[in-house]
Order: sequence, then structure tokens, then C-alpha cells
Amino acid sequence: MVPLRERLKGFRLVRKLVYAIVGMISYPGLTIVNRLKISGTENLRKLPRGNVLFVSNHQTYFADVITFLHIFCAVKWRKTNRLGLPYYLLNPFTNVYYVAAEETMKASWVSRLFTMAGALTVKRTWNTGTSEVRRGLDPSDTRKIFRALEGSWVITFPQGTTKAFAPGRKGTAHIIKQQRPIVVPVVIGGFWRAFDKKGLKFKKKGVQLSVTFKEPLGIDYEAPVEEILAQVMDAIEQSKEYMMKGAHHWTDRGAVATR
Repeated sequence: MVPLRERLKGFRLVRKLVYAIVGMISYPGLTIVNRLKISGTENLRKLPRGNVLFVSNHQTYFADVITFLHIFCAVKWRKTNRLGLPYYLLNPFTNVYYVAAEETMKASWVSRLFTMAGALTVKRTWNTGTSEVRRGLDPSDTRKIFRALEGSWVITFPQGTTKAFAPGRKGTAHIIKQQRPIVVPVVIGGFWRAFDKKGLKFKKKGVQLSVTFKEPLGIDYEAPVEEILAQVMDAIEQSKEYMMKGAHHWTDRGAVATR
């Protein structure tokens, strides 16, 4: 039997209500307690309603995704590279899903509520004790993502972890190769400084947060998955080339490798 939460998130009215609740709670932390710099939203204007995959680096469990949802809603209301006042939550953009680990989304009542905002829960890579067990995507999880892509936007984090410069996982490249979506790279910064790992509590105030939407990638869908993955990792600035680029990377993103 399909869980109640899974059934409820299929109703747009339920998702709009969840967006409004989560959006109003999170808005001050993004724009008042901290500062949010957005760029590249002009690259979202002409995207189709379906088969669009956003690939991003990852710094917290929830704050990253919540910020994306704020931005998509603001863009729907024709705002460019800014949120402004959150009246966009009155009629939010809900045609988007995000990939998240099933274990994470079951961890608390907050995460269970946020599941109804459009989580595509997958079973993969979680801890036994202190060591991470790396598994590939379950075939049923892959089908779930394919179905979502058919008529919606999907956000995924190829690294599957908040650790900076962790290697990407081939599951993302397999999805790109098979489904052939428009792939939009996103680069975020500052979230690990401002929020705890879950992204629900403040670590530091007054942090400059940044979200940059790049132009869609020109992908050769016939290329090997290794090449597609390498292209994605370079686009989200998590490849070895970016890891070795100098002190400003070590002090901002690279430092999280030691968290």
C-alpha cells in the first residue's frame, strides 16, 4: 500500500500548503539573518515544464533544496535574481521534485512534512556505524525519477553527500543518458557556514549565501557514463580541477571536507 505521505504529495493543494509553511519559516534565515545572492535565473525562463534535471553541489540536507524552491517560486512571479517579498508563496511553483535519501526523510517530523513538498526518496549509501556503504540506485528508485522527469523539473545532487569534492555517482549519469533531459548545473556556496548539516539550525549569522544557475549543458547522450559524469562534476565545480584551484576554494568549499 502506498504510504499516506506519498498519496498526499500528489495533490497540488497539499504541496502548496507545505511550500507556504516551509517558505515562511525559512525566508528570514535566507534573506534577513543571512544574505542571499542569486544569479543566472534568466537561464530558467525558457525551460520546458518537463524533462529538466538540475544538478548541484550539496552542503546541507534541507536548506539547499528549500532555497531552490524559493527561487523557482520567485521566478514564476517574474522576479530576476532576487526573492523580494515572499508573496510568491501565495501561488508557488510546485512542478518540481527533489531526490533525497529515504533514511534522511524519515528522520524527524520536519523531514516527514518536507517530504510532501515533492521528495523522491531513494535507498542508497547510508551508514553502518561510521563507514558509508556505497550502493547504486535501486531500479524502482530510477523509475520513480524517470516518471517525475516526464512532466516536471527534478533536483538531484550527484555526490549524494554534503562532503565537498566527494566523487560523483554514476547513477546521475545513467539517468541523463537514458532519459536525455535538459541538464542545468547549479553551484551553491556559504550554506555550510550558515547552517548545521541538516540545514535547520544556524551555525553563523550574516553569511553570504550564493546560488548560481548556469546555462544548460550541451551533452552528448551517446557518450560513456564516465564522460557524462565528469562533465557534470566539472559544471557544478566539484571536479578535481576545482579542488586544486587555490586557497579561496579551500577556505570556502574545500574546508567542509574536514567537517
